[in-house]
Amino acid sequence: MDAALQEIADALKAAVQAEGEGYHFYLMAAASTKDPKGKEVFETLAREEQDHARYLKTQYRALLETGRTDPAARLGPRLDLGGPSPIFSPALRGRAGEAHYEMTALSIGMQLELGAAQFYRSLAGKATEPALQQFLIELAEWETGHYEALERQQGLLRDDYYADGGFSRF
Repeated sequence: MDAALQEIADALKAAVQAEGEGYHFYLMAAASTKDPKGKEVFETLAREEQDHARYLKTQYRALLETGRTDPAARLGPRLDLGGPSPIFSPALRGRAGEAHYEMTALSIGMQLELGAAQFYRSLAGKATEPALQQFLIELAEWETGHYEALERQQGLLRDDYYADGGFSRF
């Protein structure tokens, strides 16, 4: 295996670990939120992270064994995070001043997703095989979608959270 391909294989191994960390984080977020829709969405995000890890493991093994990606490997279905309140129910806004955990979960989740998207884009730039580039770009876009949904939800809650907490943004 050439050095460039070995670098990508090593990065995929690290990415599997990062997806596992995302999986556990979203499970904790699901267990901690009192919002039913938030619980459901965080559980789905956890399953998606698990699916990413499975997919990355498949591609990692294929690279080690054949020097190429596995064209039969597919990512599972993607959660639709569109809409004005993609993570939590509108009812959460009514108690936004108490949504400390939810706001923290959104912030941490945003950082995880942004970091993953940047990581996959960087890896795609190093890949020489078109199929490998494409699957890394697809993962980057998926993670970017998660980031944007978390950011949008945080924006919806932020002003109410600050106002209910007794202070305004500067």
